[in-house]
Amino acid sequence: MAGSEAAWQAAQMGVPVVLHEMRPQTGTFAHRTGDFAEMVCSNSFRSDDDEQNAVGLLHWEMRAAGGLLIAMADTHKLPAGGALAVDRDAFSAGVTDRLRAHPLIRSEPGEITALPDSGHWIIATGPLTSDALAQVIRAETGAEALAFFDAIAPIVHFDSIDLSKAWFQSRYDKGETEEERTAYLNCPMDRAQYEDFIDALLTAEKTAFKEGETAGYFDGCLPIEVMAERGRETLRHGPMKPVGLTNPHRPDVKPHAVVQLRRDNALGTLYNIVGFQTKMKYGAQTQVFRQIPGLENAAFARLGGIHRNTFINSPTLLDGQMRLRSRPHIRFAGQITGVEGYVESAAMGLVAGRLAAAEILGLPAAPPPRDTAMGALIAHITGDAEAKTFQPMNVNFGLFPPIDARGGRRGRKDRYRAYTDRAKAAFTAWLG
Repeated sequence: MAGSEAAWQAAQMGVPVVLHEMRPQTGTFAHRTGDFAEMVCSNSFRSDDDEQNAVGLLHWEMRAAGGLLIAMADTHKLPAGGALAVDRDAFSAGVTDRLRAHPLIRSEPGEITALPDSGHWIIATGPLTSDALAQVIRAETGAEALAFFDAIAPIVHFDSIDLSKAWFQSRYDKGETEEERTAYLNCPMDRAQYEDFIDALLTAEKTAFKEGETAGYFDGCLPIEVMAERGRETLRHGPMKPVGLTNPHRPDVKPHAVVQLRRDNALGTLYNIVGFQTKMKYGAQTQVFRQIPGLENAAFARLGGIHRNTFINSPTLLDGQMRLRSRPHIRFAGQITGVEGYVESAAMGLVAGRLAAAEILGLPAAPPPRDTAMGALIAHITGDAEAKTFQPMNVNFGLFPPIDARGGRRGRKDRYRAYTDRAKAAFTAWLG
């Protein structure tokens, strides 16, 4: 995500770019292709509300800056209520085609295994940085790589779902068209089914970590069985909450819990189980997930999994221009810097690409103001965050300088609108 956006932004400013990609020659456990910007976890860019949501504001900023990834997301979007979800294969293919067609971008296959001594470089290797490159980064920074474990959710073939038990509905009936109303499938559970499901989660065989692995989890992407371990009601107040939904098969009976599946491709042939990241072993996954009403005969296009996610201690290692202090000709961008999420990663690539190109062209270069979503993220990872406790962070209004509550803007909606109004003005000025 970040590398693709960085290459696009630099090339759009007139700077020739060589885009290195190790796949498919060197693969990862999660990727299937050699395409750029392949999505391996969710297919959602989250909320698209640019007035009340920080990630929606980030979407707005990326559109304003001519971002490639947000343009491809808009081109290949799927109905998902207020969220921006995409057909993952069409999205990745679209990004790849645009990058390979750009006259100033040359793609070069093969793994990079050493830090370069000269030139202008952006390392945007994401959470699945190869072992060889991770080792040389660790050697350069003089510190143990920080890491946490991240999980991915399973994907189900639509034609294997029992629609006599499941039904189409977006929560709170969001969506006006038939396509939008069929963006989500819902599988209801009564109390007994829910309790049995929790028991199965807790006793299922899980993937064991390697000896010496002590990293924790990112709270925004917890495995479902870890959530269950935190309390039997946790899932009912999280991904399995039954609110805003009515089962047309039994309209007079309120479900005790609901499992939602979101359309994963434009054809509507694949649906991913929302919030069901897991570290259960494959055999256990099929047994446990087929306990869900409507999924008794589910055929899985992909089962869930867990991987180690490496990131650097950016507050210590990077300057305000996202450059490695010990080697200023190298910038870092994306999830490896300690931002979390597709959108945040792509946004950091956007800024890194622009800053690098400006430096090469001899133009004034400054990161976006901290009043903006991109600027707030950069300020957080390059200085605001406490280095000793640095952990991955999604964009949120808590990273922004506070808004003056005087003048009547005291409610949350008014305050969030004030954040976004201020950010849009500042970002527009920065682009100019």
